[in-house]
Amino acid sequence: MYQRVLLKLSGEFLAGEGGFGISPEATEQLAREIKVAKEAGGVEMAIVVGAGNLWRGTRNGAGMDAATADYMGMIATVMNAMALQDALERVGCPTRVQSAIPMSEVAEPYIRRRAMRHLEKGRIVIFGGGTGNPFFTTDSAATLRALEINAEVVLMAKNKVDGVYDDDPRKNPDARKIDAISHMDVVQRGLQVMDATALTLCVEKGLPIVVFDIFAPDNLQRLLSGERVGTLIS
Repeated sequence: MYQRVLLKLSGEFLAGEGGFGISPEATEQLAREIKVAKEAGGVEMAIVVGAGNLWRGTRNGAGMDAATADYMGMIATVMNAMALQDALERVGCPTRVQSAIPMSEVAEPYIRRRAMRHLEKGRIVIFGGGTGNPFFTTDSAATLRALEINAEVVLMAKNKVDGVYDDDPRKNPDARKIDAISHMDVVQRGLQVMDATALTLCVEKGLPIVVFDIFAPDNLQRLLSGERVGTLIS
């Protein structure tokens, strides 16, 4: 059973059926799922959320300076963090947003010890602004923050994909789910779990990853309560 975890969410989870923007209904549904699971598991939880529902540098920023496009994406993650914070607090979860890019009017600056203190007091901490540097994804930010706050695991939430498969299950009906696998096997087999930089950091530091479907009924709650859910990479 985990004591402290980092949950990595896709920005698309906040968009709902539309796939773009922020849906208050979808965000509140996600917040309720997180609240129930956190309280049932009794864990300390930090979150990193992406920004694919608002901005993707490789798509929206085509033709732009690459660093500028990445900074815009980092700012978009803060917008998502604020939306998720609002939803979490409306359902009764004390939450703090910390940004790697200073935005003092809307978020605390990222300070490692302050983040850990919030976690110890039972608050959910949402890390926005990525790593604060261009050319790094929110997968890398999630791995980095997990290591900094001494999280025991990175929980990679997926939508309708309940783990790691030996092939793309959406294209190959014969693809087989892998219940447990080593970091090095993921690297050697080229399985798409997270970006290469983030995965390399997990390999070097021995940080476990769980890939799971967050929208399957009670999956997050079962996972935080100690049940085997999804695929464990360790």
